[in-house]
Amino acid sequence: MAQITDYLRPRDLQKIANLSVLAKQVVEGFFSGLHRSPHKGFSVEFRQHRPYVAGDEIRHLDWKVFGKTDRFFIREYEEETNLRATIVLDASASMGFRNVAGYSKYHYAVRLAASLAYLLFQQQDAVGLVTFDAKVRRYIPPRARPAHLRTLLDELEKSQPAGETELSKVLTSLAPNLHRRSLLILISDCFTSTAELLRALARFRHGRHDVIVFQLWDRAEIEFDYSGWTKFESIERPGEQQLLDPALVRDTYIKNLTQFREELRQGCAREKIDLVPLITDQPYADALAKYLSLRARRA
Repeated sequence: MAQITDYLRPRDLQKIANLSVLAKQVVEGFFSGLHRSPHKGFSVEFRQHRPYVAGDEIRHLDWKVFGKTDRFFIREYEEETNLRATIVLDASASMGFRNVAGYSKYHYAVRLAASLAYLLFQQQDAVGLVTFDAKVRRYIPPRARPAHLRTLLDELEKSQPAGETELSKVLTSLAPNLHRRSLLILISDCFTSTAELLRALARFRHGRHDVIVFQLWDRAEIEFDYSGWTKFESIERPGEQQLLDPALVRDTYIKNLTQFREELRQGCAREKIDLVPLITDQPYADALAKYLSLRARRA
């Protein structure tokens, strides 16, 4: 059974713990201007049982449990949370890419997802998780129960990068599952048609959901710093490969890459979506702290 320490080193946990205030500011900023929920302060979701102690209100006793065990237990509920967040994690094969040294994009993405989930649970916000490749592998609805973090970590532990991706189709299929205004956090390399991806993300914005996109890069993908004849193999389509002299294609690669990144940046800006490019050689805790600080200042 996975633990948060399986994903975050002690020094990273310390950094993440210090982000709680920033993350809370982000949440409060997200909800600034919204009407106050009529349910706020009411207990709406069962959390756990605990033994009765003197002074507890009788009306919170669970009489069904008493009938079965002859012992008094109190039903505890979660208060209506301010935020329901869904982390959407790309687990397609391209996320398994890494340069000769360093972490893969998926390794980085899992730790980023664990960090965000941990932060949100610390604030008693509800967090869900979606893993996908060409289709949704697993959909775990948002919950704020303490045990739910372990459910998310177990899924992160089991999931491995594989298969092709259909990012836009997956996002489109998820849209009906978000029935109330919430926060969607996409972690992906976003290797798909920019136009289709932006249309899919726009559906969430039109539904008045907030959206953050963490786009992960390996530095080799950005700098294309290869030399000599090199064999390039498709990760998502085994068997597809080309032997190339990088010097002959580098200018075209960089031009297309720049156009791809700029189209995505401009499209996200139009839709008021935070696009956060991260390179896997950046410490994720530091990168997350920097982003949350910027977002908190805007809140």
